[in-house]
Amino acid sequence: MAERRSPLAMVVLSLLAEAPMHAYGMQQLIKSRRKDEVVNVAQRNSVYQAIERLLRDGYIQVRHTAREAGRPERTVYELTDSGRAMQEEWLRSMLSTPAREFPEFPAALAFVTTLPAEDVQRRLEMRIAALEDRLARVRADAKVGQDMRLPRIFLIEGEYEAAMVRAELAYVRKLVDDFRDGRLTWTPEWLAAVSAQFEG
Repeated sequence: MAERRSPLAMVVLSLLAEAPMHAYGMQQLIKSRRKDEVVNVAQRNSVYQAIERLLRDGYIQVRHTAREAGRPERTVYELTDSGRAMQEEWLRSMLSTPAREFPEFPAALAFVTTLPAEDVQRRLEMRIAALEDRLARVRADAKVGQDMRLPRIFLIEGEYEAAMVRAELAYVRKLVDDFRDGRLTWTPEWLAAVSAQFEG
């Protein structure tokens, strides 16, 4: 059996650990619980693809098919014993071991010198505005949860996201300050000189 995990596959297994359900029900729960902030379900068929893989790998199985009046037939899935064990194993591993991930931003930072410094500064200023908007949304979501008197355990992924956004915001603001004050800049001539120094 394959053991290639993904956050979405772990979420599907975790939802099925709560109760058997069909794919549409999973999608609705992911959205209503705001878990679409932590797993990528932007493509409509993402959940279906995860289900197909988990079914193929033997982690879930068809419990039955059901048809409600006026609705298409829906397949209800449930965990297998190996699926329950895998869900727990993946969750424990995701909690304990930092994953080697490759987000876009560090990759972009690694090659900023291919753009003019002034352009990079403008783009980073745009990123600050986007991060401030994101932080405001995360805080608003947290307030909704607190107003609903949800136990904190159901809000901790939002706490984590807020902490990560605040840390990135602080870093990018400092970076922009360094560009504005001239502590970070380059010219084609300077880049050529540095390249020659290290290549020679």
